[in-house]
Amino acid sequence: MVDNCGGGSKLNLMVELTEHQIDAVFQALSDTTRRQMLTALGSGGQTVGQLAAPYDMSLAAASKHIKVLEAAGLVHREIQGRTHLCRLSPGPLAAAHDWLAFYERFWTARLDTLDRLLREDDAIKTTGPQGEATTKAEGKPHSKPGDDQ
Repeated sequence: MVDNCGGGSKLNLMVELTEHQIDAVFQALSDTTRRQMLTALGSGGQTVGQLAAPYDMSLAAASKHIKVLEAAGLVHREIQGRTHLCRLSPGPLAAAHDWLAFYERFWTARLDTLDRLLREDDAIKTTGPQGEATTKAEGKPHSKPGDDQ
């Protein structure tokens, strides 16, 4: 539990507060239609009708998708009379990006280590444990010119 009385870590509070938001963002992004709606909103505000137009769905169905995007904080809806204008709110995407960036760094470091170990292993196989050149197939030292005399 996070101590909100000043004794707790601000980082822990920040992580706990954004955990649910990140969950909502990924849940919203899990649907192709909602991802396409966000892409469309990237070029500017659109009405619910404009967002629904490319799909074979009712305005009510489009509105349900938009509500999921709103719950995740990805879309802000302005009501102007009978028109509902939707705008992209990219802030929550930054939190999701930061979360993914951590794992990108994690796996990049692990893969870099694996690459280094494989190269070292390959170098040992081609030069032998005492630094002698060996054939890869046999693991035996190469003969040097004049050694077969």
